[in-house]
Amino acid sequence: MKTIGLLGGMSWESTELYYRLINEGVKQRLGGLHSACMAMVSIDFHELEVLQHRGEWEGAGVMLADAAERVEAAGADFLLICTNTMHKVVPQIEQRINIPILHIVDATAQRIKSDGIQTVGLLGTNFTMEQDFYKGRLTEQHQLNVMVPSEQDRQTVHQIIYDELCLGIVKDISRQKYLNIIEQMREAGAEGVIAGCTEIVMLVQQQHTDVPLFDTTAIHAEVAVGFACGDQTV
Repeated sequence: MKTIGLLGGMSWESTELYYRLINEGVKQRLGGLHSACMAMVSIDFHELEVLQHRGEWEGAGVMLADAAERVEAAGADFLLICTNTMHKVVPQIEQRINIPILHIVDATAQRIKSDGIQTVGLLGTNFTMEQDFYKGRLTEQHQLNVMVPSEQDRQTVHQIIYDELCLGIVKDISRQKYLNIIEQMREAGAEGVIAGCTEIVMLVQQQHTDVPLFDTTAIHAEVAVGFACGDQTV
């Protein structure tokens, strides 16, 4: 079994989901007392969040590249960045490490296409919904049509992520706000919706909506299990 590298702490709540999902996936696949081989470095999210909202992406990239080097040094065969937003700095990280990165957008896009969906809505942080590093990869490398909510709704989605979900707070009223936004995107033509922030699944799961919901955390973890167990190479 290959060793999965996890770059976590963004937030620790979603990193906890990664750890559990990957171990459950390995146990289901191999049975018995099997568990995943993992190496993880978890950063202080407060320090990163300050850089994000200052727009200091170069500094954020250096922080994560430093951490990624430590994951590689711990014996990881490939790396998962346990957050959607910080895939923005993948190029910086790739310059500093010698192991491949399993990109969350690629894993998610393959699942979307395998389900026969062409037009998807995207929920996430403002950085993910508004900047090109995420949408651009979906459209240019995977030929998907991507929709995002209105500006006001984007602010709502972003605020709930940082003020509630990243703090482990789950509110029914916030779930309803998300479900209303999902329904609006469906009415505008979305065939499915990407939960493009690893914390979103704490609030909204498939059981809450009949719109196909692509849980990036679960998809990323599932694909990582496949790579670790030798199904394919990164």
